[in-house]
Amino acid sequence: MARKKAPTLTEAELKIMDVVWELGEATVADVVSAQQEQPPLAYNTILTTMRILEQKGYLARDKAGRAHVYRPAVSRHEARSRAVRHVVRSFFEDSPELLMLNILKNESLTDEERRRLKKMIDDADYSRPNQ
Repeated sequence: MARKKAPTLTEAELKIMDVVWELGEATVADVVSAQQEQPPLAYNTILTTMRILEQKGYLARDKAGRAHVYRPAVSRHEARSRAVRHVVRSFFEDSPELLMLNILKNESLTDEERRRLKKMIDDADYSRPNQ
């Protein structure tokens, strides 16, 4: 049975998306040239991953001569939001509060980070419906 595609980005997909977000648009060859992997990933591996990203709705593709040019179909911000929603649903009983409590309990935050978090909570627009 085929494995279900994850709604969020895998580590390899995120590396490719980082390149495309940075460049604004990219061919497979552009991603091959920009990669920092050691050893580098093969052209066909990157091509396959970019096609998967297109199927998942993270990339859009246009034909430019013989090459395909990929551009982000999702902003970095939207990808982060999707990942957080997935984590909250999957690991924290669909409770953002449980996620925040876990972060506060298990992560070392600086005083400045705590101040910023408090300000964000105070400034939050609570009129937005839960997504």
